[in-house]
Amino acid sequence: MSEPLAFLLTWTTYGTWLPGDERGWVERGRGFQLPDPIRKQEARARMTEDACLLDEEQQRLVEKTIADHCRIRGWQLHIVSCRTNQVHAVVTADRDPDDVRD
Repeated sequence: MSEPLAFLLTWTTYGTWLPGDERGWVERGRGFQLPDPIRKQEARARMTEDACLLDEEQQRLVEKTIADHCRIRGWQLHIVSCRTNQVHAVVTADRDPDDVRD
């Protein structure tokens, strides 16, 4: 398999897409999972903070931080978009995908 052109990184902010969510959810190593209201309720009960929603200033800070990290590491940031409850970035990097994600 050839090297990927870039990695699409997507993640949600804390508490905004819990295991069991009615939209479905992904469990590492097991893939897509169907909604499970009881599991979602249990996950919400274990939260130690309120769900994190980012305002415009915080969104700009997240985008700047990602751009700075890419510049420092010599990675090419193709695009980044931070919303109130999720972040998307497309990055070309000379690393293992798990390293880039982390």
